[in-house]
Amino acid sequence: MKFKSLLLGALLVSGTSFAQSLTLDKEVTKQLNTVKPEAIKAHIKYLADDKLQGRLPGTPGYQMAVDYVVRQFKNLGIQPGGENGTYLQTVRLRKAFTGKDATLAFTTNQGTKTLISGVDFTIYPNPQNPTVTLDAPLAFAGYGITAPEVGYDDYANLDVKGKVVVILRGAPKNFHSTIAAASVNFSTILQNAVNHGAVGVIIGNNNPKARVPDLSRGANSVMGADGKVAASGSFFADQVKMLSYVNAATFQTLLQGAGLDTAQVVAKIQKGTPNSAVLPAKVQARFTSTYQDFASYNVAGKITGSDPTLREEYVVHSAHLDHMGVSTPVKGDSIYNGAHDNASGVASVLEIAKVYSQLKQKPKRSLLFVLVTGEEMGLLGSQYFAKYPTVPKQKIVADINTDMPTIIAPLLSAVALGAEHSSLKEPVAKAAGYLGIAMEADPEPDQNRFVRSDQFSFVAQGIPALHIKYGNKTKDGQNNLNKQVEVWRAAFYHKPQDELNDSFDFEAGKRYVQLNFLISYQVAQAAERPTWNPNDFFGVRYKK
Repeated sequence: MKFKSLLLGALLVSGTSFAQSLTLDKEVTKQLNTVKPEAIKAHIKYLADDKLQGRLPGTPGYQMAVDYVVRQFKNLGIQPGGENGTYLQTVRLRKAFTGKDATLAFTTNQGTKTLISGVDFTIYPNPQNPTVTLDAPLAFAGYGITAPEVGYDDYANLDVKGKVVVILRGAPKNFHSTIAAASVNFSTILQNAVNHGAVGVIIGNNNPKARVPDLSRGANSVMGADGKVAASGSFFADQVKMLSYVNAATFQTLLQGAGLDTAQVVAKIQKGTPNSAVLPAKVQARFTSTYQDFASYNVAGKITGSDPTLREEYVVHSAHLDHMGVSTPVKGDSIYNGAHDNASGVASVLEIAKVYSQLKQKPKRSLLFVLVTGEEMGLLGSQYFAKYPTVPKQKIVADINTDMPTIIAPLLSAVALGAEHSSLKEPVAKAAGYLGIAMEADPEPDQNRFVRSDQFSFVAQGIPALHIKYGNKTKDGQNNLNKQVEVWRAAFYHKPQDELNDSFDFEAGKRYVQLNFLISYQVAQAAERPTWNPNDFFGVRYKK
């Protein structure tokens, strides 16, 4: 089995080993070749225009983007895939703010110390409970990770029921990059705390120069029709009443109370040795939260499959429609147009939908094209859709996400983030081989890209997913495209300068469309739905 895994990994990296194993009928080849760089540019030109004001959810500009996608679906003859026979799914967004009266104190056998808000600590607002009071004992739980799949558990032999856990945010150095990224995700940390009976989470810091986060802009969640939190990046359940940060001095003081040395603790857990302990202290906290509520929308279109049975299953193409609106001026410009991030991804999905719409013989499975809101607010739209999809959740077999493909150079190689965890690696390799695109390992594992975009929302619901990004291969043979991307990122990423300009390579955009189409087409045609690899971390962790 180990040899087989290594072989498949080698085939994935080679990118051309499956070139002869993917054959397409003439109709599919014909439609694949109709993808035009000019069409991709036209979508981006509209979506990144100043008149859309940066596509911030809840604004007229975002609504213009929604209307544009709906028009495109209608023009292509794509069926509504949203709620109640429409193309839309309502997403009720809530921005919550912590009141200035927030207090946090620690009591030890030496007395009670009250901390200074904004200096010693900061508390996330509670999106569901306007007033929170907490008085509970403390325990240090390392990174707050339980991962039996890789033999690590910070909660082993530690009773935290009714306690607030103090953790460092991070993961052991020997964790695979995608597993480490998932482990430090707030939702994962909070869920694990709930599973062990904790009533709060305090995140410490071992960097004395670091400040506690500024949460004055609030924290975002999706509310259900019942008034309960339906999706959030900083709230998991009523049981965890508080999520907060404390500075390095406070963190060190808490550990010292249990006879722990911060440097030694960090060294141990970085090496994969848990060093958890009960802390001889209690925390007292009180804070209030205020709310701003508004509606936004996910947009979904559907193409029904041709097989009488398999048409009940769906392959999802997703991309986020939102960006950051109007914000802090940079070089005199305050409109964050989001041309690369993610008008280019939306354009890609629209062109993939167009290819499918033109096929006379539809694939066996159905296709769902989902443009989500609130990605820049914490993957909120995709979290909500993946948790409460407009089709039966168990019928979604895979998600192929496109987020800022960074089409700034020829697409000679690519990275399929997440494909190594499931059988999706095989259609990826075949599609890449067909197009002559080499497949590579992630050149930037420290970027945690697998959990930073919407595909992870589907993974968290047990659905195999992937996200195609650029590889490092370049025409000049230097094979260092990531260096070019670093320069681009510094100048354009999350800045008003991310607009339609000469940084684009629309031919590369065409190749992204073709690659993603070929991946989903194989999945839609296959007799069996994609599966997680045996004993895979994500397959075990998020098993449906």
